[in-house]
Order: sequence, then C-alpha cells, then structure tokens
Amino acid sequence: MREIDPKTTSRAKAFDLWMKAPMPMVTMTKTFDITHLRRLSKRKGVKLNMLMCYAVVKAASAFKEFYMLPVGDKLMVFDNLAINTIVMTNDGGINTCDIPFCEDIHTFEKEYLRLTREASCSEGDITLDESYMVIGSSALTKCELDSVVNVYAGFWNNPFVVWSKYRKGWFKTTISLSFQFHHTQMDGPISTGFLNKLQEVMNNIEY
Repeated sequence: MREIDPKTTSRAKAFDLWMKAPMPMVTMTKTFDITHLRRLSKRKGVKLNMLMCYAVVKAASAFKEFYMLPVGDKLMVFDNLAINTIVMTNDGGINTCDIPFCEDIHTFEKEYLRLTREASCSEGDITLDESYMVIGSSALTKCELDSVVNVYAGFWNNPFVVWSKYRKGWFKTTISLSFQFHHTQMDGPISTGFLNKLQEVMNNIEY
C-alpha cells in the first residue's frame, strides 16, 4: 500500500467531491443467475461460498479502481486483491478471514480451505499484509433476502458484497447480491461494469 496523488489518477474529481461527504458509500443490489456455479459446486464437490468469493474477486481484478482506496484523508494504491469472508468458530463465535486472489482457481481454493480452517480454530481474525486491497463479503444463507444495506462505519471504506440464500427455480438458480462501495473509489459506470463482469465470470468459471 502506498499513497498516490489523486490528481494523477482518474479519481481526481471524485476525490474532491466525495472525500468529505458525510455518507460517501453507495449500495447497489442485483439478482444474479448462479445456475452454473451451483451445478459446478454439486458436480465437483466444491464449496459454493468459495466459488462466489472467487467470482467476486476475479471480476474485481479486471478494474484498476479496485486497486485504489481512500484511507483516512489519502488515496492509496495496492498491489494485490483479496476477499474477506466470515467464518464460524468452533466455540460458536465468528472470525473474519482474508483470502488472497489468485487467477488459478485451484490455488485460490487451497488457500480458502486452509485459511478458513485456521480462522475457525483461531482466537482472532486472519488478515493479510497491507499490500492487499480487501473486498469484504458476507453470505447470509439462512434467509432469501431481497437486499442488504451494509453499515457505514466511517473508518472501513473497502467495498463490501453481501449475498443471501439462493432461490432455486425450474430452470435456473438465482441469488440476491448487494454491493457497497466508496464513491471516491468508483462511479456508476465502473460499479455497474463490475456487476456485469461478475455475472459473466459466474457463467464461465471452469474448475
């Protein structure tokens, strides 16, 4: 992680507009077709949550804006991406766990399984170093929600993705997904481009 002059980036105007806004976060909600992911999960015996996490961070890797983030009053640039997932601990609590992005899905899965297993037994969260821009995620799979608006804490500006229990139809399986981001990091065209890219990735993941 290193500081970058906003004026040298495509985020210069957004930095001036939104860094001091009292509520700079934007939330978008979209219904996704995860028919391919669910079939892949069942056919290959892999975790659906792992596939969802991989799809999110792989889609994000196609946009340079995901590698920049406002931190405090500065714009920072990162070398790597990761996704954070929530893990139930053995004593009934929760920890969070950062999973580094790797283009190779098998390597990503290996790290996902290792780190979530470690988080389930740990007394604290599993975090990566500051070279990673981390996308938050939460899978609320006990209920078929239509939308989730995440809490804006004011100190954690990272993008955040939440999905609910999937809905199984006769011909396809869908899921509701909410995407929250800091307006300094990206605008509407980038955020909607990411959501479109996410559906494309979901449709074409190979394992």
